[in-house]
Amino acid sequence: MEITEVRVILKDSSDKKLKAYATVTFDNVFVVRDIKVIEGASGLFIAMPSRKVKHACPKCAFKNELRSKYCNQCAAPLPVEAGMQQLETAAIQAEHKDIAHPITQSFRESLQRKVLETYAREKDKVSVVKS
Repeated sequence: MEITEVRVILKDSSDKKLKAYATVTFDNVFVVRDIKVIEGASGLFIAMPSRKVKHACPKCAFKNELRSKYCNQCAAPLPVEAGMQQLETAAIQAEHKDIAHPITQSFRESLQRKVLETYAREKDKVSVVKS
């Protein structure tokens, strides 16, 4: 699989950890949006697009975000013990689940390298324009 295009949109806020969003096209036929470029303790890395973990209301089965006290659909109180079980599970699995992600470490490294190279070029363009 070939990465055929990488687009990066820089974020204005310089004091935040989120530095940019990337859109990556594969083989000119498949797009993944909202890949985040994040400043971590040991440098820049990418985070794949994700969604929040949700749990169902026992009354109406509406899926509510983790830690909700009341159902957003029927306003019924959500059981605390169900929320606690979800929190324990979430502590293990994290509060977010990836929507799309690389399967192999080598492809992840390749994807990260290309996104971070494009990020660096975009950042340089902006700093040249500001100078």
